[in-house]
Amino acid sequence: AGMRFFLQYVGCFFAFFSTGFLIASTWTDCWMVNADDSLEVSTKCRGLWWECVTNVFDGIQTCDEYDSIFAEHPVKLVLTRAMMITADILAGFGFLFLVLGLDCVKFLPDEPLIKLRICLVSGITLLIAGLPGITGSVWYAVDVYVERSSLVFHNVFLGIQYKFGWSCWLGMAGSLGCFLSGALLTCCMYLFRETTSGRLHSAYSLRKGYSSAGTIVTNVHLPSSQTATAKMYAVDTRV
Repeated sequence: AGMRFFLQYVGCFFAFFSTGFLIASTWTDCWMVNADDSLEVSTKCRGLWWECVTNVFDGIQTCDEYDSIFAEHPVKLVLTRAMMITADILAGFGFLFLVLGLDCVKFLPDEPLIKLRICLVSGITLLIAGLPGITGSVWYAVDVYVERSSLVFHNVFLGIQYKFGWSCWLGMAGSLGCFLSGALLTCCMYLFRETTSGRLHSAYSLRKGYSSAGTIVTNVHLPSSQTATAKMYAVDTRV
């Protein structure tokens, strides 16, 4: 039981921070950052929704939002948005399911098997959430690197060259955390599910045996003649 509680809490820890990292990476503005810091007096960051410029001397930041989501955007931007939002939603639901499945939470306290199944569903959901998260963040990073390398290879200088920033790293970290927490909840908790199921089945059989034995003892100690006498006594008493 102690190991099961430990796995639940470790999985909940990773699920909490992984969900936070995925949400933060989706809605922050530093998926791409300018790589030529020595030549620039400002730091330029591009996110999935807006682009910000920060002056390195006074720290003043100005941000420009992209056009409407219905406008034409690069395929890289559109697909990364879709995959990260999907990862956010799945990771959020996985974390909520895991909270309901914790033994310390008073939800279905008399149904340990159902709570274990909730943990298993949470683990599967987190594993699925890690797929679009790692795909979107890694693909975005690789695309930025390939674009920069191709410009350097062809000796093309456009004034600003980008590398992937900390928001992209957050997306990778959150996705890996989802994989880790999902693996703990699905692979390890499944072993405890079988053990708990066997214990509950044994307890139910023992309880059923006790109830059957009590019925037999009652029938043995109360023969039919005594039962008939008791009924006659009850009738006479009412009269």
